[in-house]
Amino acid sequence: MATTPIFNASCSFPSTRGIDCKNYIGLRSNVSKVSIASSRIATSQRRNLVVRASESGNGHAKKLGMSDAECEAAVAAGNVPEAPPVPPKPAAPVGTPIIQPLNLSRRPRRNRASPVAIAAFQETDISPANFVYPLFIHEGEEDTPIGAMPGCYRLGWRHGLVQEVAKARAVGVNSIVLFPKVPEALKNSTGDEAYNDNGLVPRTIRLLKDKYPDLVIYTDVALDPYSSDGHDGIVREDGVIMNDETVHQLCKQAVSQARAGADVVSPSDMMDGRVGAIRAALDAEGFQNVSIMSYTAKYASSFYGPFREALDSNPRFGDKKTYQMNPANYREALIEAREDEAEGADILLVKPGLPYLDIIRLLRDKSPLPIAAYQVSGEYSMIKAGGVLKMIDEEKVMMESLMCLRRAGADIILTYFALQAATCLCGEKR
Repeated sequence: MATTPIFNASCSFPSTRGIDCKNYIGLRSNVSKVSIASSRIATSQRRNLVVRASESGNGHAKKLGMSDAECEAAVAAGNVPEAPPVPPKPAAPVGTPIIQPLNLSRRPRRNRASPVAIAAFQETDISPANFVYPLFIHEGEEDTPIGAMPGCYRLGWRHGLVQEVAKARAVGVNSIVLFPKVPEALKNSTGDEAYNDNGLVPRTIRLLKDKYPDLVIYTDVALDPYSSDGHDGIVREDGVIMNDETVHQLCKQAVSQARAGADVVSPSDMMDGRVGAIRAALDAEGFQNVSIMSYTAKYASSFYGPFREALDSNPRFGDKKTYQMNPANYREALIEAREDEAEGADILLVKPGLPYLDIIRLLRDKSPLPIAAYQVSGEYSMIKAGGVLKMIDEEKVMMESLMCLRRAGADIILTYFALQAATCLCGEKR
């Protein structure tokens, strides 16, 4: 039978959970509940509390019906209720050396001592509002899997796309960016289909805005999906990408997208002067409130491969190194950023994302504008492949990579993980 310690007290315990002896080293492990009985002593108006350790009871200390003044008087008279003992210091493993503690005035680990402390002092947060969801669309009715991007599809613009947007909105992702797979028959050397008001992208924008008026739609402004050459600009016969003539086409494309209802046009072409020209063209057509997210530091990266498969937009010859940035360059990003700022960009984007965290931080430190990062198709596919092969924990690596982009300074992240990550943040599983 368990022992029955007795003590005098004249105050009521607060309504707390029962004491779990397993949490206190040294208490008897077979004691799990505490019950309290009391009797009134007429001469002193004190209550004797008998604490019985037993296997029964509801785990709550009973209130004694005493006033605050009576509780305080009892404590002042020395009748202090008992509390669990101070737990002993946990033992170190056998063989641990006995040393003098280091004389440290600051121990940063104190702020990481518990999950509560870690959460309290977390410097960077991430939420579904930080995501922009890139979506591939095509003219077909069925959704076509993209082999190099597991979980991604070319979505039918009237059916699968609408359903995917609904899923994203359900977990807090209300910003998307559209990328079209254009039929080969509509491509030519000058990319004229890019500014067809009844083309795939303008039709899709109108459809989505009709169904979801508050959806924020970003668009891609570049000629490569529409070009028979697969380049972001018009190609001269000697292979040179023509800058100013391309900008002329991009302005018409941006205005067409704005007319359809786009909220943010996003020139990804890397032509010189295109931000200023697009801003002037939008303003001239009455679209002063349409924003420009400039692909400010878009590098000539090898991480874009799966994306080009998705849109069938690989260059028919050569590469894009004469207009996209050299991956070896750092300071050049500042030149691009200053030009885009001066020309009226509203958001500056860095692409790719994770391999270019230094560039994201550079622009964050040097510019007052919002910074976007694009976690590109190659980054996505590597994480997916590692997860399938059980080499990494896909979900944890996904969330860590997105948090790193935020920590580096990205306000928004274009990521194919938007739906999956937002679902995780909402505590759900697909």
